[in-house]
Amino acid sequence: MALTKEKKQKSLADLKEKISKQRSVVFADFSKVNSKDLFALRKQLKEQGCLLKVGKKTLIRIAFGQSNISFWNKIKASIPGQLALVFGIDDEVAPARISHQFTKTNENFKILGGIFEKRFIDRERVLVLANIPSRNELLSKLVGSLASSMIGFVTVLDHIRESKEKSSN
Repeated sequence: MALTKEKKQKSLADLKEKISKQRSVVFADFSKVNSKDLFALRKQLKEQGCLLKVGKKTLIRIAFGQSNISFWNKIKASIPGQLALVFGIDDEVAPARISHQFTKTNENFKILGGIFEKRFIDRERVLVLANIPSRNELLSKLVGSLASSMIGFVTVLDHIRESKEKSSN
């Protein structure tokens, strides 16, 4: 069904708003994914502060063009009729990670590329981003490293104290 001009304008404004808030975007082909799986993906994305938006190619091209993000020539050959956009609002790596996990259980969902730091990145770079640990994982590793250093330092000081006590006796 064709969209009326008013609906297209509303959809374009909505897309431009989401583009202005995004920290990263993953483009995906969802043409053969059943709606139940797509709703499950939407729910998982929402829990992680991300958003899935489906749109027509022309409206997406115009919205990104008006937002001064040029990528269309690099991706237009591999785009199906409609395109799924996975927006990362809170975390720039989460869309890539969640999309990649979803492709493991649903082979019909295909990552085509993305936008990271206002530049287009190809599928391979999106997959590299997907393998980066989450912010919380990295912070917990940092805390673990700092704690182990402090524990080692305290252990050395304790041994020095014990050896001084033994030598003074």
